[in-house]
Amino acid sequence: MLIGDVANAVRLPSQTIRFYEREGLLPAPSRAANGYRIYDEPTVTRVKFIRAAQAAGLTLVEIRSIIDLRDDGHIPCTHVTNLIDGKLADVRRRLSELAGLETELTHLRDRSRRLDPADCTDAEICHILSPTT
Repeated sequence: MLIGDVANAVRLPSQTIRFYEREGLLPAPSRAANGYRIYDEPTVTRVKFIRAAQAAGLTLVEIRSIIDLRDDGHIPCTHVTNLIDGKLADVRRRLSELAGLETELTHLRDRSRRLDPADCTDAEICHILSPTT
């Protein structure tokens, strides 16, 4: 199949397929006599895998590490589990940080409703954000 056929099958632009090739995520395709890239069904499967891995938050470098393991004949499931565990820990850390930010913003919003703008001085710039003593 030609690159357009792959692009249609995975619903991505042809440039994305070429990008994945340049990044080493897809093997170099064979070429027809006219120079056109010729792809096979495993390419479609691999692109779908790449998209699923990206949807799970994996970077292209991480995805390439998984593909490299598979291409070297190793089952990458333990590696994938470790990557997912790391992503999950990052998400939980960010959620905790966001919860703290939400609390702070709620406090500031409530404070802004209590303060009178007429009481704000030039030295404070904005008394909503000025440190309280």
